[in-house]
Order: sequence, then C-alpha cells, then structure tokens
Amino acid sequence: MNVLSLLAATVAMFAFSMTASAAADADAATKAMKDNGCTKCHSVDKAKKGPAFKKVAADMKGKADAEAKLTTFLTTGPMVKMGDGTQEEHKALKDPAVVKNLVQFILAQ
Repeated sequence: MNVLSLLAATVAMFAFSMTASAAADADAATKAMKDNGCTKCHSVDKAKKGPAFKKVAADMKGKADAEAKLTTFLTTGPMVKMGDGTQEEHKALKDPAVVKNLVQFILAQ
C-alpha cells in the first residue's frame, strides 16, 4: 500500500469517526427532556407553550454559532416569552454532557 492510499484511508476513517461521534443519542436526549421537564413546553414537531425543536433547528440552520447560542440558552436559565404571552424562567441545565447531547439532538431535527 503506498503512502497516498494509506493517508486517504486514515483521513476517511477520521472523518467517519467524527461524524459518528457528533451524532446525538436520541434515547438519552428523550430521557433528559422528560427528566428535566422540557416536554412540558416543547415537542419535536408541534408548538406547545414553547417552540417545537424542528422550528428551533430551522431558525438556527446555517448559523455558525447555533450550537454555542443554544448551549448558552440551555445553561443560563433566561426569562422566556411563551407562546401564550406569559413569561417564565427557562430551566438551566447543569450537566455538560446532557446539554451537548440535547443541543445536537435539537439541531438535528
């Protein structure tokens, strides 16, 4: 095997592993959403008191800072205006691994 073939194979394996590791764990995200009360106000595809995750993903699509903005939002607990006009403090999530997986899950919708 020549050096160029070896290099191409290494790059392909690295790219595949990056894609696989960046994928959200949907089961863990669903459990985290239930455990943290997210499903009280959100669903994947229907607006409730809060926006559907598909809408959030669509609004953030193509934005370089989408992951950072959503991470900040989920970890700071800001006041949010609900669909019915009321305001609530959004729950702040503490576990970085849970937040990262939720962000990846939401943005993948």
